[in-house]
Amino acid sequence: MTAALVVGLLVAGGVYLVLQPGLIRVTLGFVLIGHALNSLLVAAGGMGFRAVSFIGTSHPDDAADPLPQAFALTAIVITFGVTVYLFGLARAGADDAPDEESES
Repeated sequence: MTAALVVGLLVAGGVYLVLQPGLIRVTLGFVLIGHALNSLLVAAGGMGFRAVSFIGTSHPDDAADPLPQAFALTAIVITFGVTVYLFGLARAGADDAPDEESES
């Protein structure tokens, strides 16, 4: 229940920011949605009620599924790449804004 609440709040905040004007807000919205996805993937692995998935530390039937953890690591890398790209776009677009002094 707690993981579902965290994921829901992160997605709600991320969607709200994505719908706001401004590329920085959109970028922060994508970051929040990325964190929601990572929380969802880790919760799907069952780490809260399963044993650690290291070889030799527990019985294989009791170990958590390592595949969602690998997906979470991949999602972290993808989210970081999208974040850097969007921040780069925001920085490049900052030079295109018209100056208020030149209009007068």
